[in-house]
Amino acid sequence: MTTTFARRSAALLACAAFGFASSAFAQDKTVKIGVLNDMSSLYADIGGPNSVVAIKMAIEDSGLTKKGWTIDVISGDHQNKPDVGVNLTRQWIDTEKVDAIADTPNSGVALAVSTVAKEKNAVLLNSGAATAALTGAACSPNTVSFTYDTYMLATGTGRALTKAGGDTWFFLTADYAFGQQLERDTTAVVTANGGKVLGGVKHPLNTSDFSSFLLQAQSSKAKVIGLANAGGDTSNAIKQASEFGIVQGGQKLAALLLFINDVHSLGLKTAQGLTFTESFYWDLNDQTRAWSKRFSALASKNPMPSMTQAGNYAMVLHYLKAMEALGGNPHDGAKVVAKMKELPTDDPLFGKGPLRADGRRLIPAYLFEVKKPEESKGPWDYYKLIAKIDPEDAAKPLAQSDCPLVTK
Repeated sequence: MTTTFARRSAALLACAAFGFASSAFAQDKTVKIGVLNDMSSLYADIGGPNSVVAIKMAIEDSGLTKKGWTIDVISGDHQNKPDVGVNLTRQWIDTEKVDAIADTPNSGVALAVSTVAKEKNAVLLNSGAATAALTGAACSPNTVSFTYDTYMLATGTGRALTKAGGDTWFFLTADYAFGQQLERDTTAVVTANGGKVLGGVKHPLNTSDFSSFLLQAQSSKAKVIGLANAGGDTSNAIKQASEFGIVQGGQKLAALLLFINDVHSLGLKTAQGLTFTESFYWDLNDQTRAWSKRFSALASKNPMPSMTQAGNYAMVLHYLKAMEALGGNPHDGAKVVAKMKELPTDDPLFGKGPLRADGRRLIPAYLFEVKKPEESKGPWDYYKLIAKIDPEDAAKPLAQSDCPLVTK
């Protein structure tokens, strides 16, 4: 009898403890987001402090603060160094009690941070890093990628230019994870469409002098020079290519990753005619225009948003929808990401689309061309839409995925 009584008492205590834990979880409506990006160097314009602006807009638009939630945002500069990104991430999660890391432009940093997020059971909300490995071989139940990847860039720009007659390529590639992946993905698309890669050269991150690299590209006689870099590196390469007369000499520059901030910095006279792929442009429709004007009014120097800044907004908005659906913050990153994948995504910037098992959000992409100066009707009117790429074509098919989370 004593044993029976003890068992019943233990069971009652366990139930009470479970009930208390469930109640505490339901009442825990605090969330902390750490925005980790390049705040001061070559990727600062596409992310930087203005990514924080976009994320704070998402928090406001989620309506959760009016429902009693406390949502805090902190930010830090990873300096484009994986070790700095990892150290900040560990400090934030362990000391600052950060639930989610957001943005992470620089694929080397993002891959390292994704590993820490899984180890600590936090969440990585990636908008800035392009490497398709984050939803491929290095995928994680704690990481999602919302905005773009190297597969999308290669499929959009690589295929279009090769089919248009640009069947010989030479690559100028940023020598780290992103550039290397982008060159590999674009090479696969070029060769699959009957083209040939004549060679390539790798340059250090944040290069100021592209002279020797451009001379090699010029002497290759390739019809297309593929710039597998981003941000300030892309802008510098394009400016110096103009000084060398490369385009006037008959070769075409393919900016495999170009942002509106880059075009603004270059000016239409220098950037005109560049073909590239993005998943967002501020002037796509009424909803993107309305949101972008709100963003511009709040942002430092009042630019229109980059693709990744828009992605940060959409991604955090969906993250908070998952939190609300859970009824509180479980402080369990894998559980939150699972809920994000379960809920259909829908936002004013990218529309509707599933978040797949590999963590990749399915959204359309767009092939754009930079307008000539005389075609622009006003400030930030820079893009001409050439083609829309369906979501299923913009992302690597799950049947070809090497992500261990994907069941085939």
